[in-house]
Amino acid sequence: MSDDNRRAIGKLVSVSADKFTVEMSRSTDNFTVIGFDDVHYIARLGSFVIIPVQSEYVVAEIVGLREKDNSAGSRFSNSEIVDTSSVKFLDLVPLGTLPQARDGAFRFGVSTYPSLFADALYTVDSDLDRIFEVTGESENAQAKDDPTATRLKAISIGKSVVFSDYAIKIRIDEFFGGHAAVLGNTGSGKSCTVASIIQSLFSKPDTYAAHGASFIILDVNGEYRQSFANLGFDIRRAYWSLPVPGGPEASEGDDKGEKRHNFRLPHWFMSVEEWELLLRASERTQQPVLRTALGLSTLFSGDGNTELIRLKNHILASCITYILQGDAGSPTKKDRILSLLSTFSTKELCTATLKNGLLINFGEIKGIDGILELLRKHIQETITIPDYANKPFPFENLDTALDLALLYEEAHGNRQIREYCSQLRTRFKWIRERDEFAFLRVDPGAILDYEKDTDRFVERFVGLERDGNLLRKTSQITILDLNDAMDQVVEVASAVIARLVFERLRRAEPRNRLPVNVVLEEAHRYIAERPAGYAIEASKIFERIAKEGRKYGMFLLIASQRPSELSRTVLSQCSNFVVHRIQNPDDLSHIRQMTPFISESIMRRLPSLPKQHALIFGNAVNLPTTFRVRDASPRPKSDDARISELWFRSPTRPVELALPSGKSTAGKQKTTK
Repeated sequence: MSDDNRRAIGKLVSVSADKFTVEMSRSTDNFTVIGFDDVHYIARLGSFVIIPVQSEYVVAEIVGLREKDNSAGSRFSNSEIVDTSSVKFLDLVPLGTLPQARDGAFRFGVSTYPSLFADALYTVDSDLDRIFEVTGESENAQAKDDPTATRLKAISIGKSVVFSDYAIKIRIDEFFGGHAAVLGNTGSGKSCTVASIIQSLFSKPDTYAAHGASFIILDVNGEYRQSFANLGFDIRRAYWSLPVPGGPEASEGDDKGEKRHNFRLPHWFMSVEEWELLLRASERTQQPVLRTALGLSTLFSGDGNTELIRLKNHILASCITYILQGDAGSPTKKDRILSLLSTFSTKELCTATLKNGLLINFGEIKGIDGILELLRKHIQETITIPDYANKPFPFENLDTALDLALLYEEAHGNRQIREYCSQLRTRFKWIRERDEFAFLRVDPGAILDYEKDTDRFVERFVGLERDGNLLRKTSQITILDLNDAMDQVVEVASAVIARLVFERLRRAEPRNRLPVNVVLEEAHRYIAERPAGYAIEASKIFERIAKEGRKYGMFLLIASQRPSELSRTVLSQCSNFVVHRIQNPDDLSHIRQMTPFISESIMRRLPSLPKQHALIFGNAVNLPTTFRVRDASPRPKSDDARISELWFRSPTRPVELALPSGKSTAGKQKTTK
């Protein structure tokens, strides 16, 4: 090219298949070249030089710097290094080729090698854009209503620490159209990186805003709400938080583009496997009983047809017969039967039809023979209990359903089943009484319109609204605040939401027309490689999404400080990595195993990366590179504690901490009657 001679920094003096050596020109001063466009320091490890070969350039990375003293005398004079006559060398590793035509794309691998004494040239920003394949950040959208409209193809995520003032960009399709991981020690800047990358999508006033985006952020630390409070261009957010017992109901109010909702997850939306996770049901004994109980909840949730009525009568007759033939006293038997019939009954077997036969006379049930005769008419030889059908039922009814399932098992000879399932029932009663699980205990008689089926529930959650036969976007960012939730709640809520969204996208026609990106903050808490003591790990659904999500347009953005604890399946499916400072040897080893194409020299950079600096590699950038992350504005609520400011203060200054539930005693005076 016409400016090649003015960009030369030296000549090749050694060429081999995997290594080049450049002897720098005498005009260089301390590895600095005064070019025709600027002053270039070209000796940064990890930077590139290009070498003309026929109609292409060979792109090589600088991996070493050295110099050789050519003076005749000693290398040292008066204890100082003599460097005025030294010859400086760059050690290079070839990476690929770049056509000299300005519209050509970078290609990995070298087939034609340069000759000795070929010129080595420093790179400029236009070369770097082609090497990283981010030439042209936007393209014409060819919109009918606006022929000048453009849309983004790449976004800037920060500044390179290798190439002066060069903006590191990621290709949108490759980054958000695949799974990605943001990893790093606590305090290294992960949350700010996630917020900054998403903010970058909505910060280009001269292009179409990303109105079609669907981000779901599982915010387990309550950090992200303020990060997206100032987005413009009609970008809207939905903020979902766990209900507070005794607190206000869900608010549909709109505050600066944000709608607030109390998060309710109807318990009948959960799958059998998720019930097993919630109740920690053991595989051999408790899971079959739980599945039977869920099937009974479904069975008794409606009147049903003639066959279902016969099935209900059979189950009730079998259980009541077993109670009557048991060893308990007659009053106990009567109370137990009436309690059972108060929840589960039919027209034929209910309190009204059995009450007269359950009268107690001298401590014995007066009409026991008549009741047994009636019950025998309803008992069938072979029967199959229907599967759980996800129909609405009161949460507390599951306790009685479990008792009915246990009775049914006992009636068929399994006399020890109640003892084996005692922990299961205790666990259910504990969950029924805990405020943390209030979001699950939805009253079937008070469900909202969008809670009547899973499709409408998911549509609302991801920011869709039905308009006749069409779906329109009402929000682009959904934040589920799980900051106040224990790990068990986080696991269940994240697993159920992820599965519901995944299943909705799998059924969508046409396929892959609504990309959904799920941000998993502190992902090691709920997609761990090793189970957390539960019967079924919540990570199973995320592993399936990691393997199959691309087909249906569901993508994961994983943020974690402990990559060694993450599911290997999920992490291995990530096609892009943003890695902050990592010092733990186990975590470094885990990343090395998951990404074998990254060189050892690159891995050695990770323990020493400063805060807000990261290494990015993967499909969205052609070559691994280190950069300073673009400032997030506003920042997530993840600032470090300012110890010196908070400790060393006036003794009269109050602690800047809000009281629970927003209560305050400021200004209140003590009164007496």
